[in-house]
Amino acid sequence: MEHDLPVNAGDYPDSYKSNTPKELLVMSYAENFRRQYLHLFRDRKPLLLCPANECDCKKFVCTTIKPTCLPYQDIYEFSKCAEFVADYLCYSLLDPPTELPKVLCSPATVTHQQKGNCFEYSTLLCSLLIGVGYDAYVISGYASKEVCLVDETNEICPLLQAPIQKKEQNNERPHKKYLVKPPKDLQSKFTLKQLEKKITEERESAEKLSKEEKQQMEPGKKSDELYGMRVHSWVLVLSGKREVPESFYIESLTGQVRGCDDPAYLGIESIWNHKNYWVNMQDCSQGLKNLVYDLGDSTRWEYIFPSNDKPVLHMSESGEHLADTPELEEYEETEMFLDLPHSWTQQLHITREDFQLRCPSGKKTKLYKKAKIEKFAPYLMKDGLVTKLSVYSDTKLENLIMVKEFYENREDKLEIREHNKQTGTTTEFFKPGKKNGLKEHQYKSLGQGPDFERIMIFYHEARVDGLARREEIGMHMSEYYINNADFLQFRHAMFGKKVKIFGPASKVAKRPTLCITERFVRNSSKPASEDVAERLFDINADTIKLTFHHDEQHITAATQEFIKPPNLEEKRDGTINLADFMVTYQVDPNASTQSNLELYKLLETLMKEELKSQAAIRDSEDEVTEILNERRKEEARTKLEISIYDVDRNEMARKLRLAQVEQEKEDKYREREMDTDYLAPFLTRLASAGELTHGQALKVREECLQDLKSRLIGMANLIQTRFEQETNALQQKQRWYQQNQTSTSKEEEEEYVGYCNEAMFRIHILEQRLSKHKEMAPLKFMALEQKLHNDPRLHEFF
Repeated sequence: MEHDLPVNAGDYPDSYKSNTPKELLVMSYAENFRRQYLHLFRDRKPLLLCPANECDCKKFVCTTIKPTCLPYQDIYEFSKCAEFVADYLCYSLLDPPTELPKVLCSPATVTHQQKGNCFEYSTLLCSLLIGVGYDAYVISGYASKEVCLVDETNEICPLLQAPIQKKEQNNERPHKKYLVKPPKDLQSKFTLKQLEKKITEERESAEKLSKEEKQQMEPGKKSDELYGMRVHSWVLVLSGKREVPESFYIESLTGQVRGCDDPAYLGIESIWNHKNYWVNMQDCSQGLKNLVYDLGDSTRWEYIFPSNDKPVLHMSESGEHLADTPELEEYEETEMFLDLPHSWTQQLHITREDFQLRCPSGKKTKLYKKAKIEKFAPYLMKDGLVTKLSVYSDTKLENLIMVKEFYENREDKLEIREHNKQTGTTTEFFKPGKKNGLKEHQYKSLGQGPDFERIMIFYHEARVDGLARREEIGMHMSEYYINNADFLQFRHAMFGKKVKIFGPASKVAKRPTLCITERFVRNSSKPASEDVAERLFDINADTIKLTFHHDEQHITAATQEFIKPPNLEEKRDGTINLADFMVTYQVDPNASTQSNLELYKLLETLMKEELKSQAAIRDSEDEVTEILNERRKEEARTKLEISIYDVDRNEMARKLRLAQVEQEKEDKYREREMDTDYLAPFLTRLASAGELTHGQALKVREECLQDLKSRLIGMANLIQTRFEQETNALQQKQRWYQQNQTSTSKEEEEEYVGYCNEAMFRIHILEQRLSKHKEMAPLKFMALEQKLHNDPRLHEFF
């Protein structure tokens, strides 16, 4: 593979073009090891030991690794670091795919060019992982065709993989001797058998389909002529450091974390890090599932330099370990080993701008099984989009069923938007911090008005009323509360059909409320017989029903139902007997009955609570409308937040603010310069340029006042003309509607109502402007008279 150098070869440091004596000594060790290896294992392929670098100078692969910790917290974890390397670089295939690369560029050059082969990917990733404390190694081995060609079309998208769920403990209740027998199961056994048979058939068909898909996904010798011979490189992370509990692989081309028994990897020839080089001596004919990664065991891993950090197994004749004997410790202290020289590559440096772009062009697309992912750099898209997931029902990616969009840095706190193409449902997820505490909003894509079906979930901790959920389905609206100050838990309202209002109206007609149901949690400060559990306001039937909480001594709850008497407000003298208008059920036979006055006060209180509940329902409808209007404005003008730690963008914002301040200063100065003499147009008409005479001064004064008067009259006429035009247009529209009222469609009716509202608004504004102009015109005229009287050029004549 040929590399395009960013600069001339002569511009590289000397370490790129030559070797130090210590590097030559290390390479001689490696060459000696290579000759012995070829002599002993003639059937194995050559090792990648000293390939040429970008300056055509041979370098030992261990010295190509440059442990580096970049100043970005986002890549401190292995998963984020691997994802960054996979997105940041462009992949170049090995040519031919069955041979080791002859050129291995330094990680600094790879990051500068933003492209490389699988070995350069792994070297860069290993350098970053070692720099942040992981025990990472570059692997040279063999992999399947799909892995080598980065073909992920047979793999499940990482964003669609279900999270690993912990097994729940089965907390069975202890068996008791005396238990209440459960009720008999009255379902038909034949129906249950048929249902079980149907479920079993569906499960078997699904398992059969999944097996067929797995067989297609598994690499095989029949589908690839070069199966088992394709050279590939990936990264091994051993357990121990950074609290890694178990060893695993990282596919450097995709950033995916894989298990050490993954069948996509077929064999390992060697591994290395910045300290040593190990050759695999274990059998890989059955894959890598039985491989042992004890690098201190020389029977499994043959190393080049004996100064490896891994513990070396020393066995005595009796089979006991001798690693802890004093004689061995004394021997290890006196024995000298050759340590590897420092890396010859330049320090890795990635600018913040390039790091935020992630991809070479800021965009990257990946194809998976029935899914597609599009990645965008932060702040690249105007709406803050960073990831777009498209899910399809077929492998050809033709039938789109879902689109999931991920956002960052938005002022409206939008985090995820999910479009379900099958149901037409859109679900939006928000971060904490919105004014109304909105957390989730689910609605139909084709209906975004306040009367359509929708579900809103709120951060109830951030709201005073504790509202957690609001559902609107047809003519019903339900609200769920948590930790409400009034112990309210649930409120449900049923609406009637909206009454049509013809002609212009200042307010849009709302649906009439027919019934309100409220449920409350237990208030321990009140007795159960007085603590309301459910309150039903049947506004259409003029009834109020109360259901109280039941205490531990009773299995039923007390109830009260009132029928609103006619003209209750006019009969406050107690002449009406409220016992005739109510139905009461008391669970306690010894409870005292309420007097007529107590019932009257209770009914009066309930009627006031009914009005409050109706007002709360109206407020909820207004809040829904406000949220929808706010969301439309936010989507029309999307604004992104800039972190205080984003130095570059904050600097640009600061310069923009300074430029705006300078522009405002220039505008004010220009306005002062343009504030010319108000008598100049009239003085220029005089023939003489000397001092004014009494007659000239009188003439100038009269012309100035007459000019202002004519302009004020012209302005009033202009406003009056526009007022009459708007009024005539509205009257014509109203006549048209009255003539075609029976044949107009719903869209035309909505358009007419909108036009009437806008026309009435414009007429109201023009009327206000005309009234204000009539009030201000005399004052302006008198102010000009006073100004002319005080003018030093005219003052001596008046």
